[in-house]
Amino acid sequence: MFYEPEGGHGLPHDPFKAIVAPRPIGWISTVDTTGRHNLAPYSFFSAIATTPPMVSFTSEGLKDSAVNARDTGEFVCNLSTLALAQEMNASARETPPDVDEFEMAGIETAPCRLVAPLRVAASPAVLECKVTDFIHLKNLSGNELNRYMVLGEVVGVHIDEAYLKDGLFDTAAAQSLARCGYMDYAAVMDVFSIRRPDAAE
Repeated sequence: MFYEPEGGHGLPHDPFKAIVAPRPIGWISTVDTTGRHNLAPYSFFSAIATTPPMVSFTSEGLKDSAVNARDTGEFVCNLSTLALAQEMNASARETPPDVDEFEMAGIETAPCRLVAPLRVAASPAVLECKVTDFIHLKNLSGNELNRYMVLGEVVGVHIDEAYLKDGLFDTAAAQSLARCGYMDYAAVMDVFSIRRPDAAE
């Protein structure tokens, strides 16, 4: 089949998110200007640069995470894993800004070193980030959408050393979670290596 999104797909559910999958989950923690903490998962999340390391997440609607990151200039990405899947899902509930999702979902916190938001203590890896850009997305016609992209530079990295194997972060051992569209998720259980043709030995 072929369809143009503007005209609809005719399927029971939109296949777009299932096609662009798996997508890593950015489990974003922030704090607002009054000191209230927030935690929420975002599947429109990705690493976007290596030097310096940078990540981005997109909020469909001006949600608390995006507002807090914009207003404070900081956010934290906590690695979401199979062992933390239920807690991650619980933190996805839409709540008023005064609700602390860490408390609501029973998630133990730990302080960050360089930014104010708390981190998920049990997460195998955490990225402390400072905002470099906040982008109000537009469509082809130039009309602004109710979609907002936050770009951040990683200024600090926490790694649970239990997940370091021969000096490498063991993604399969961490069982990182990804979103696959609809209500579906995937956990990384197996990895394989392919050396690039121009890679050094």
